[in-house]
Amino acid sequence: MVNNTSVPMLDWLEQRGITMRDLVDAALEMYVPHPGIETPQKAAKVLEEEILVALGDPNVATLITAAFHAQDDAEKGLIPGLSMEYFLGRPGLVADELFGIAISTYIAGAKGMFEYVRFDQAKPGILKRLGPLTNDPIGALIAGASSNMYTRAVKGEVDV
Repeated sequence: MVNNTSVPMLDWLEQRGITMRDLVDAALEMYVPHPGIETPQKAAKVLEEEILVALGDPNVATLITAAFHAQDDAEKGLIPGLSMEYFLGRPGLVADELFGIAISTYIAGAKGMFEYVRFDQAKPGILKRLGPLTNDPIGALIAGASSNMYTRAVKGEVDV
């Protein structure tokens, strides 16, 4: 099991106002009881484990940090050809969705991508407070971890 102190990406997110509690709480807003994870308390423990595993992966960390840097650059008007109207408009960018699809699929395969769609549509918890280019990657992180939690529960691999 990975612990919080060995995951630099969690520290990086916390410096940006996103805590493990924020991530778990957002996931629990979409939680559906399953055998093996019958309570929100059990789900929270497994979700935290899965989030730490995902955040410990340098590929996930790279995609998330890239999205945050893109958000910063977009807000400053530094992305060539991207007007503020297009950045904030509807329809607008799809780059955020591509970050989300890449992250959720990388973490949990097609199941993770389908879970990402649920999170992207509902925007639970912290996702409502994040910018257009950052809510999708963080939602995908949570969705991938959530999907892996359900997969572990179905396989009977949850020890809580």
